[in-house]
Amino acid sequence: MKNLIALLAVGALTTGCASVVNDSTHPMKVETKTATGDLVTGAECKLTNDYGSVSVKSGDTAQVRRSSKDLDIVCKDPKNPDALARAISRANAGMFGNIILGGGIGAIIDHNKGTAYTYPTWVQLEFGKSLVFDRTNEKDGAPTLATQPPAAATPVATK
Repeated sequence: MKNLIALLAVGALTTGCASVVNDSTHPMKVETKTATGDLVTGAECKLTNDYGSVSVKSGDTAQVRRSSKDLDIVCKDPKNPDALARAISRANAGMFGNIILGGGIGAIIDHNKGTAYTYPTWVQLEFGKSLVFDRTNEKDGAPTLATQPPAAATPVATK
């Protein structure tokens, strides 16, 4: 019995809370719209962070790799100027669980693996604009509200 308790204690100390609770990816719905607010489906969108890139057509949902770094999004459509965005990475409940329960080692592991972070789950990019989406502005059942980025933080279009 003592061996089982010791084994469970070691496992709890070496595994981050967010690693246990969260997958390394999470879903993000990507939509595009025109300046007049009309939704455009089928635009080619590329989502990029320090773990790589994933492509998705606007109107669909992509599995995005979690990371402590922000996510850059570029959507291209032949009839519209590019739509650019940055999705801000924010610590999720798993990271706070590590801190509250005293799992400093777990917090470090989850930070390094990216599982302690989440992006907004639904974004609507606007063609011809560069926007920022912050999960703190997210409301259930609605796209995350966008803001205009400061000039120095504007995402750069990739080819």
